[in-house]
This record gives sequence, structure tokens and C-alpha cells, in this order.
Amino acid sequence: MREFIVEADGGSRGNPGPAGYGCVVLDAATGETLVETYEYLGVVTNNVAEYRGLLAGLRAAHDLDPSASVHVRMDSKLVVEQMSGRWKIKHPDMKPLALEAGRVFPPGRVTYEWIPREQNKRADRLANEAMDSGASASSVRKLSSAKAEADVRAATTVASSGWAPADMGAPATFVLLRHGETPLTPQKRFSGSGGTDPALSDIGREQAERAAEALARRGTIQHILASPLTRTRQTAAAVAERLGIEVTVEDGLIETDFGAWEGLTFGEVRERYPDDLNTWLSDPEAEPTGGGESFAATATRIAATRDKLVTAYAGRTVLLVTHVTPIKTFVRLALGAPPESLFRMELSAASMSAVAYYADGNASVRLLNDTSHLRP
Repeated sequence: MREFIVEADGGSRGNPGPAGYGCVVLDAATGETLVETYEYLGVVTNNVAEYRGLLAGLRAAHDLDPSASVHVRMDSKLVVEQMSGRWKIKHPDMKPLALEAGRVFPPGRVTYEWIPREQNKRADRLANEAMDSGASASSVRKLSSAKAEADVRAATTVASSGWAPADMGAPATFVLLRHGETPLTPQKRFSGSGGTDPALSDIGREQAERAAEALARRGTIQHILASPLTRTRQTAAAVAERLGIEVTVEDGLIETDFGAWEGLTFGEVRERYPDDLNTWLSDPEAEPTGGGESFAATATRIAATRDKLVTAYAGRTVLLVTHVTPIKTFVRLALGAPPESLFRMELSAASMSAVAYYADGNASVRLLNDTSHLRP
């Protein structure tokens, strides 16, 4: 049986706004490019454009050989997870497109894989060409790659009088609050999702109250989401009581599982597991001793959570009450920084950080490790 690889992407400048998709069909055995195509869609949302790109790629593969199997590669975690059956499809604009995509080939003949944006450059470039083709003469000129286009947009944003061009609309803004201290925090012990799930200490509860007061003065929080662990739910509850907003538990915000290192200090881990620790410090794919979660796995989880929440809370300001590694990962991904940057950020208990996400995929880090609300 012949096998094809479909790479697809879609985008919308405004969400909804002028949109387009691009897709590439490759021969899996030879790597030969068989089809490259793109289309301007008019004004639709980013997710609809991504689904239209998927549908076009599947149809192009079917035209080549209806008996083939297909492996789809996309940087949209939403589409990949929904088409794989792991996430429900709730949006009425996407349900019919997903159903239509599922009917192009018989069940079981199509598999899906999420890939980082930098590995989906061809489809991304084609999607941007589609959007360019439907834009007015005053729109941004075509560039050699999606990366170059993003760089120009970012530079324009910095040079303009405001955070973003007016046509991008209000961003989804995540205010990232680390939980208050637990008994393990001042001892600098590993405390992830695989340990004892400690509660806040007296100091931690006071820190949560001060954070709540600061956020009340800020006055922009519209929703509160929290990791399922006790310390984050307690911190979120203090803020929720002050703001009068209910807390939604979001499993994707949970801390990394540190395996056998849970409850140990860094020095104790170095003494007991020196080789494992050295590997972990140098390789983001390495897991802590005992089969914990690698930083690479955490990053994949956080990226999926980010994409889901950006879609769900477009244009709104959301408080995410979470942990050290998730917050550092949100910031690292927003900056496009390497994994080792995780070891170069300070993130204090009950500190606040903030990242804004725009409709074109760009992110703006607004704040990092603010503890001013904790000072007397």
C-alpha cells in the first residue's frame, strides 16, 4: 500500500480575519513532493483555516491514490488531538469540517502527529502566501518564509505606539501566578506532581492573600484556572474569593513529575543519583530517576494547554495558578528560547508573570517574577 505524508496549516489575521491555508503532500517512501497548494478563504477563524488546510491535503492525497494510507503532520495541537479522537469537538464551525475530513479516507487509514511550527514551515509559508494573495495592496509583502514574516510583524509591533497593530484585536492574556509557599518550598526540595501534594504553609496562605489583593487592584482578571494540586487550588481559592470568580481546574497546568527525586533537595539528588542528574541537566528529553516527566514532555503538554486556552479565551485576561516549571515553560515558548533557559529564570513563590497571545500566533512577554505585592 502506498503511503503519503500530508503537512497542512492555516492562519487568520484577526481571528476571525483574512485567512488562508496551505498543504503539501509527500511520498512517504521517497520524500518527493507530489502536491503543493494554498487557497485564500476570506474572513474565517484560525481553527477553521487549519481544518480547511487538513481537508485540502487529504483530498489531494485521495486524488493521487484513494487506496493509500496517510500520515498527517500539523502544528495545530487542537486539530491533531480532535481528529485523533482524544479531544471533543465542540465548536459548530469545526464539527462539519472534521466530519468531512474523516470521510475522505476509510477509518484507520489516516494517522495524526503534532509537530512544532518550525517543522511545518512549508505549509505555514503556503498559508501565508494564501493570506497575502487575498490582502489589499497595502498589506505586508510576501516573505521567503513564515519565520521571516513573524520577525517583521514583531519588529513592527515594537516600533509602533502600543503592543500590537490595531487589526490584530485584543490578545488572550495569561497572568501566571505561582502558588504560595508550602513546607517544602523554603527547603528547596523537588515538589512536583508525583510527590506528597503538600498544602500551603501559613506563609503561603498569607502570600496567596496578598496576591489576591494585588489582582483585585489590577481589576482585569475575567477567569481563573488552576492546576489540580492542593497548593495551587488553595492559592486560586484565595484569589477567587476576593474577586468573586469561580475556579476551573485545568489538568494541563500541573507541575512536572520528578519521579524518585520528589521531596529531595538538589544536593541529595546529586549525592544519590549523580549520573541521572547530570543527564537531566543537559538533555531536555531525559527523565528524572524512576520515570518522571522530562522537560520536553512538559513542554509538549504546556504547548497543547496553551493552544487550547488561547482559543477558548481569545481577547480575555485569564489567571493561571500553576507551578515553577509550567510558568517557565510558558515564558520559554513565548520567547522561542532554548530548553536550557529554564535553569536561568528565577521564579519565586506567589510571583506573577504575564504573556499575551495575539491572533497571528505572536506572543508578548509582559511580566516575569513580579513579587512587589509581597513586600511590606
